[in-house]
Amino acid sequence: MSLPNSKPSLAAASASAAPAASIDAPRPRPLDGVRRIARRVRPELLVLCALAAVLNLWSLSRNGWANDYYSAAVRSMAGSWHDFLFASLDHSGVMTVDKPPLALWVQALSVRLFGYHPLSMLVPQALMGVASVALVYDLVRRPFGRVAGALAGLALATTPITVAVSRHNNPDALLVLCCVAALWCAVRAFEAAPSGRGTRWLVLSGVCVGLGFETKMLVALVVVPGIALAWLWVAPAARGRLHALGQLLWGGLAMLVVGGAWPLLVELTPASARPWISGTSDNRVLSLIFEYNGVGRVDGQAGGPGGIGGRGGGANTMFGGSAGPLRLLGQALGGQAGWLLGLALAGGVAILVSSRLRPRDARSGWLIAVGGAFVTTAVLFSEASGIFHPYYVSLLAPFAAALVGAGSVTLLRRETPMCVLAPLALLAAVVVELVVRSRYAGQLEWLPPVVIGACALAALVLVVARSRRLRRGALLGALVALMLAPTVWAFDTLGHAASGTFPAGGPQSALSGGPGGFGRMGAFGGPGAARGWIGGGTGGANGQPLFGTGSAQGGPPEGAGAGAGPGGESGAPSFPGGRGAATGPPAGRSAGGGAIGAPFGQGQSLTSVLSYTRAHGGGTIAVSSQSSAATAIVDEHAEVAGIGGFSGRESDPSVKWLAEEVRAGKIRWVLAEAQGQGGGFGPSDSRKGAKTAMAAAAKACTAVTLESSSTAGTLYDCSGRAAALEATTAQAARRTAA
Repeated sequence: MSLPNSKPSLAAASASAAPAASIDAPRPRPLDGVRRIARRVRPELLVLCALAAVLNLWSLSRNGWANDYYSAAVRSMAGSWHDFLFASLDHSGVMTVDKPPLALWVQALSVRLFGYHPLSMLVPQALMGVASVALVYDLVRRPFGRVAGALAGLALATTPITVAVSRHNNPDALLVLCCVAALWCAVRAFEAAPSGRGTRWLVLSGVCVGLGFETKMLVALVVVPGIALAWLWVAPAARGRLHALGQLLWGGLAMLVVGGAWPLLVELTPASARPWISGTSDNRVLSLIFEYNGVGRVDGQAGGPGGIGGRGGGANTMFGGSAGPLRLLGQALGGQAGWLLGLALAGGVAILVSSRLRPRDARSGWLIAVGGAFVTTAVLFSEASGIFHPYYVSLLAPFAAALVGAGSVTLLRRETPMCVLAPLALLAAVVVELVVRSRYAGQLEWLPPVVIGACALAALVLVVARSRRLRRGALLGALVALMLAPTVWAFDTLGHAASGTFPAGGPQSALSGGPGGFGRMGAFGGPGAARGWIGGGTGGANGQPLFGTGSAQGGPPEGAGAGAGPGGESGAPSFPGGRGAATGPPAGRSAGGGAIGAPFGQGQSLTSVLSYTRAHGGGTIAVSSQSSAATAIVDEHAEVAGIGGFSGRESDPSVKWLAEEVRAGKIRWVLAEAQGQGGGFGPSDSRKGAKTAMAAAAKACTAVTLESSSTAGTLYDCSGRAAALEATTAQAARRTAA
């Protein structure tokens, strides 16, 4: 009887005690929640994000439409879910762009929400750059502390090419974000490895790599070897190597599912129900993945530096300089992301020596993953002999920045090897930075004495001083001196339009004759530069310009804006046939219709062609170059489709395919360029592009006489001529057999 009676007495006692406790407890204050959040927010991270936001967003509208090629695709994709799904450049769904669609999906969705305006596309890109800085900060902070994270974030935010790609609509800003996110998730997995968990984070890492693949295909895999090796090194200590391998396979499966989703969709869709895959000759997405955007980029392919005026001069600079171990320090790449490579390498060595790769040391897995991504990317970019542009090194920047932050803090550790390594690291950093600066005559002439003096003093202090505070101050002073050059160039990037096909960071004066976007640098079309416009000179076949119809004396090509005008800035117009500011067409470009062949073709207006076709029933006009079509699409959403790929040479559509497009009503008109036109890459480029299909149209379709003579080519009306087009294939086969 006593047991049942004891329960009410205990309940009553606890009930009577409750009010007393509640009276003694402090009452919550209105700002307590805010204070708790404030304690979790790290001020250095807020400063880094603010700095990155200023660099990425300041005067962003001056970049106009940036790369017309992607701006045109976004306009088409935002107007049709079919075009959105397949990343069609033209709104007739004739041909895709030569990249997977994820980056364009983000921009197209933004355009659907906010309207078709340059900032609708560029602001998401800028925010991706800010997010990458924040992730790099936390990626380094976790094993090395807040100071290391802050240094890494600062190094990335002030890398010139990072600023340039974050202000541009190329896919690279999203590629960098996906790869950094994959490493961040992997580091979280390493933290969970001792308990035998971490599978969830490995799966998320695989998802991020898959998203990177959907952004720019195989190059996203540069982070995979380091992550896999790091996991197999640090994880088996908990539950064994077999269990760790199984966890890794789950991450690989997630990567395969996410990365293979869009290619699988394209492969399973009948060719007649989707656009042609740009950059291929067989209309297969696998060819785009493994050939044009894959092995061809590394092992050499037509249209690379060997096919555009040899191994030297502006053409070679446009393709990243000569392949080799010092490529990353050359004129094309050094100023973009090479300033701190010496310190990054030395920092990696310091972490290696300090951690000795002990599996239970949190720094070991981090170094294998991040250092592996750095080494893989650096070697890949140094040896790539195919189409390689300077802005590609934006992918190397976050890995180098992470090693700079983590390595700098490691060099301060009170360990005997660090007393020797710290001065050597500063020496390597100074040598590399001075080598990079030497590539740009007349630039940063004040830098050598500042860097040499600051680093020499810091090295002396690091050797003789025992005070940690003094050593920290000396190293911080050296880092400030080393970061001056990239920081100045990062802010200089805001002084000109990062528009055109190839974005580049740094000051306008240093970029003349160097890397960068069409229409604002010497080798690539900068007015008044020593090398002249890329359309000028004698680099092409038979002494003709490599691109466009520019003056041999180095003046701007036809259709390119020079000097100040409604669409460009003084000394910084957009590339030939490209767009300048968001308001109005660029100087030298008609208000509607764009140009044919620009920047890789003729630089002639499409206005008269569009006027004629609209007056005679409308329909899509097929031209060779997607760059030509892009200009007209951006200007006025014209019904123009490039069927030969980006420059008119990358895709080789069959005559049968063209006949089917004509029969389906997707193409009515064909504008065939005159002989010798169409934007080749010089005499060594043997690619046919759309020549065969264009020649068939010239035979089977009806030629049209235009009143204007400004179009260098012949317009053909192919309405109802599908059977005649197919007949040309049979005739050609009979001639070949005979």
